[in-house]
Amino acid sequence: MDQGEDRLMARPRWLVATGLLAPTGLWLGLFLIAPLALVVQFSFATRDTGVARAVLPWTTQAYATALNPAFLPIFGRTLAYAVLTTLLCLLLGFPLAWFVARHGGRYRTALLAAVLVPFWSSYLARIYAWKALLDGEGLVNTLLGYVGLDRAGGFLLTHGAVVLGLTYGFLPFMVLPLYVACERFDFRLAEASYDLGHGRSSTFLRIVLPGVAPGVLAGSLLVLVPAAGDFVTPRLLGGVDQSTFGSVIDDQFRGGNNWPLGSAMAMLLLVLVVVVLVLRGKPGEDVL
Repeated sequence: MDQGEDRLMARPRWLVATGLLAPTGLWLGLFLIAPLALVVQFSFATRDTGVARAVLPWTTQAYATALNPAFLPIFGRTLAYAVLTTLLCLLLGFPLAWFVARHGGRYRTALLAAVLVPFWSSYLARIYAWKALLDGEGLVNTLLGYVGLDRAGGFLLTHGAVVLGLTYGFLPFMVLPLYVACERFDFRLAEASYDLGHGRSSTFLRIVLPGVAPGVLAGSLLVLVPAAGDFVTPRLLGGVDQSTFGSVIDDQFRGGNNWPLGSAMAMLLLVLVVVVLVLRGKPGEDVL
């Protein structure tokens, strides 16, 4: 052991840990804590002069407005979109993750790369592509017209279009944690269950599902949280009746010129996310 290592070992552990964490702490402080503090400050501000006046005296008027019962339908719609998107991603992602982990073989890397291909392009461009597909003269409505299932004006400005866009955008976030959980799963347990006389349904519910539960929880969290805050998809694929909490927040900062209300709504949405994280519990942390 040379002298440099001796001096390093002689330093207090707290000093070494502080030095290692300092860059990350500085980054989080500048780009997470500071912006969040500004949002909190504006949420208690007034709208008397211009956009907002984030100085004393502070007021809770923005929170009172955000908690107005008039916003409850938008809040419920946001939660419904997020939950439905999570369920659809789970139903679509689990068979894919199971197949890649169980039967992918030497093609696992290629199959996982195919799942990640959408990330190579802009999310905004992909949603615009869905907007063109779901338009009245788009490919989807044209093909359905051959079997008499087309819809006047296409499928834009509908709840289904918003959920479809959210599911498409966040499906990879479900597949990857599920794949990790399925790859770690001991498939001999399922085979033993079959040998003991259990059917497919019983084996799935009693053996497979508990075994991959960490991946299910992690994937559900990774989909639910961003789906609840997304505003691009409802904006492009939906209309007024499909507005979400995220799109309303965007309206306040851009067209509505009401930064205090937008900040208060953002903080309420953040509280919802924190509640979800707390209720999530400990299982699945090793998958994240």
